[in-house]
Amino acid sequence: MTVDADTQRTVDSIKNIAKNIREASSRIRDTVRTLRQSGAIDELTQAIQEAMIATRDTTQEISATARELRERGIIRDTASGIEETAIAAKATAETVKGAAQQVKEATPKTAESLREVSSKSKKTKNK
Repeated sequence: MTVDADTQRTVDSIKNIAKNIREASSRIRDTVRTLRQSGAIDELTQAIQEAMIATRDTTQEISATARELRERGIIRDTASGIEETAIAAKATAETVKGAAQQVKEATPKTAESLREVSSKSKKTKNK
């Protein structure tokens, strides 16, 4: 049977792929066997389990602390303090705004008073 060149290249490529798959499978099998025999898989499994336990314990501690803070009213008191601070800050801003408005309104009068004093002072010096 004669096969054209393109078809032969395709057949050779498929054979090469199959060979690579067999070789990779063999290497994977050897690697897994080596990992199991060395104890690396057991060590990794134990490390993951310890990390999971530590995460669980930490989560439980955080939950207990949050519950305790809530029961003691600290969270409510903190929220109230934040609200009171915001109200006081708003009142302070309004006071400053009012003071600034008064300064703005008084400025022309102050300038006029200064001009009068300056004028009187010049007249007194000239005499």
